[in-house]
Amino acid sequence: MRNTQENMNPEDEVDEFLGRAIDARSIDRLRSEHVRKFLLTFRKPELEKKYSKEVDDRFGAYVACSCLVFVFICCIQITIVPHSMLMLGFYLSCLLVLASVLFVSTIYCCVKLFPHPLQRLSRKIVQSKLNSTIVGVFTISLVFLSAFVNMFVCNIQDLHSCVAKEYNTTPNNVNACHVANSFANHSLDLETGLCGGLQPSCNFPEYFTYCVLLSLLACAVFLQISSIGKLVLMLIIELVYIVMMELPGVTLFDNADLLVTANSLSPINGTWTCSLKFSKVALKIMTPIVITVFVLALYLHAQQVESTARLDFLWKLQATEEKEEMEELQAYNRRLLHNILPKDVAAHFLARERRNDELYYQSCECVAVMFASISNFSEFYVELEANNEGVECLRLLNEIIADFDEVTTDMYQVLSAENYHLEYRGLVKVKGKGEMCTYFLNEGPDIS
Repeated sequence: MRNTQENMNPEDEVDEFLGRAIDARSIDRLRSEHVRKFLLTFRKPELEKKYSKEVDDRFGAYVACSCLVFVFICCIQITIVPHSMLMLGFYLSCLLVLASVLFVSTIYCCVKLFPHPLQRLSRKIVQSKLNSTIVGVFTISLVFLSAFVNMFVCNIQDLHSCVAKEYNTTPNNVNACHVANSFANHSLDLETGLCGGLQPSCNFPEYFTYCVLLSLLACAVFLQISSIGKLVLMLIIELVYIVMMELPGVTLFDNADLLVTANSLSPINGTWTCSLKFSKVALKIMTPIVITVFVLALYLHAQQVESTARLDFLWKLQATEEKEEMEELQAYNRRLLHNILPKDVAAHFLARERRNDELYYQSCECVAVMFASISNFSEFYVELEANNEGVECLRLLNEIIADFDEVTTDMYQVLSAENYHLEYRGLVKVKGKGEMCTYFLNEGPDIS
C-alpha cells in the first residue's frame, strides 16, 4: 500500500484526497451512519441530547404563521358559513388567546424591552423543546377547532328523507330530479328553513374540509416538532374530523351532493328531465381520501425538513470541532514560534500577510541561526548510574544551549548601537582567532 502511494503523482494524490473528503461529507453516508431511517433520531444518545437542547429562535415566527392561517380560516368561514353567536364568541376568544401566545413568544427576540416576568416566561417557552412543543400543539389545536366548530350550528336535517316524504318513497330512491321538481325551495342560496329546520343551512360543507387542510399547514410550520410528532398530530386531526364528518355531520355532505346536482340540471320546455343517470363521487368518500393524501404529503415534507436540520446540526458540530482543533493547533504553533523568537518579534512577523519566501528566508548581516530544540534528545536522555541518573545528559543540553547565547565583541557593538542590553559572560578560546569576549543578550527594543 505504501509503495502504491509513493508511485502516485501529486495530482493523483490530490484527487484521491478530495475524493475521500467528498465521500466523508456525503449526505447519504452521514444520514446512514448517524440518523435512523424512520424515526430520524441520532443513533448516539449524546448527539440526540445535544440536538434536543438546540434553541430555535424562530418560534415566534411559527406562532405568527399559525395566527395568519387562523385569520384566513376566519375569513373563509365568515364569508361562506351562516353567522351565529358561537362563531362570534369562539373566534374572538381564539383571537385573544393566539394574540397572547404570539406576544409572549415574540418577547424572546427583544427581551430587554419588557418586564422580567414576561422575559422569564418567554425564555421558558422558547428555550425548552418540551414547552415550545406543548405551546405549538395548543396553537394548532385552536386553529383546527376554528376550522369546523361552526358545523355544530348547521341544520342537519336529512334532505333525502324530507323529499322522500313529499313523493311517498324511500330516501334511497330520491335523486336530484326529485329535489328539482319539489314544491319546496331547495336552492343553494337558501340560508335557513331546509326541510322546516330553524337552524342555518350550510350548503357548502366542503369549505370545512378546506379549512381543516389549512390547519394542517399550521401544523407543518413548527419545525421544532419532530416528523413523527407531526404525523401523530395530523392523524389525530384527520381522525377527529372524519369522525365528526361521518357521524353527526354526514347529512351535511349528503345534502350538499344532492343540492349541487339538482341545481346543475337544466329544464327542457319548462320541466326537469331525469333521463340521464348521474355519476358523482360523494363528498363523504372523497374528503377522507383528500385529507389522507394531504397528511402524507405534509409528513414527507416534515421528514425532509427534519433530515436536513439534523444534517445541518451534524455539519455545525463537525465545523465546531474542527475550529477548536484549529485553535489548539494555532496555539501550539504560537508556543513553538515563541520558543524560537521573542514575542514582540513573532508579533512583528505575524502582524501582516507575508509571502512564503519572506517567512522562509531573509538576508541579514551579523545574524546567527538558533535551533529551538535538539533532535532526538528524548531518546538520548537516559537515567543510568553511569550518567549520574541523567544529570550528565542535562549538563550537555545546557552546554549546547549556552553556546547559542554567546555573542562576539563585534556583535556586541552592533547590538548595543541598536539599544539591545547585553551582559558580559567572560572569555572563550576560539581556534584560529584566539580569545573572544562573550555576552548574554538580556532584552531588545520593542520591534513595533
